[in-house]
Amino acid sequence: MEETLRQAPANCLKIVFFGPESTGKTTLATELARYFNTEWVPEFMRDYLQEKWDEKGEKIGWEDLIPIARGQIASENNKAQKANKVLFCDTDLRELQVYSEYYNNGKCPSEIRKAVEANHYDLYFLTFVDTPWVADDLRDNPEDRLGIFRNFENELKSKGLPYHLLRGSKEERIKSAIELTEKLVGR
Repeated sequence: MEETLRQAPANCLKIVFFGPESTGKTTLATELARYFNTEWVPEFMRDYLQEKWDEKGEKIGWEDLIPIARGQIASENNKAQKANKVLFCDTDLRELQVYSEYYNNGKCPSEIRKAVEANHYDLYFLTFVDTPWVADDLRDNPEDRLGIFRNFENELKSKGLPYHLLRGSKEERIKSAIELTEKLVGR
């Protein structure tokens, strides 16, 4: 596995918000980080691709996947050193893999696949598609949200990863996520 895709050792639990675009992951990550007085890792891909769109009017390409993966892990490793017991990640490399496979006929760079299998997270919060779609420069698939959601859910199930489905209003999701995180960190 490429060294730049490896998680650094950290003394915190890691929780990932995982699911299709426009399902509240960023909102949840920021709210929980605030509640638990800790760090959260923004989605590196969003800033990277927004810059590419603004400069060139281009969307994601195969050549962007490894730089995005490197940026995501570098951000995570940096924030993990500052986290207070728990780190909330607004996505991970597994999400990048699911999207790559969706848009590239099942293909994903082998370096990312290897990193996905080697890196560890304590819990995934899978976000359901019962939130309103919010269009922006990068989001592109409001019609197949449920299909994409199933890809995310199947990934977690097929790997036997610990996850909890978050659905309902923003308040319901936050309440559920706080309760589960408190149990995990032993509060």
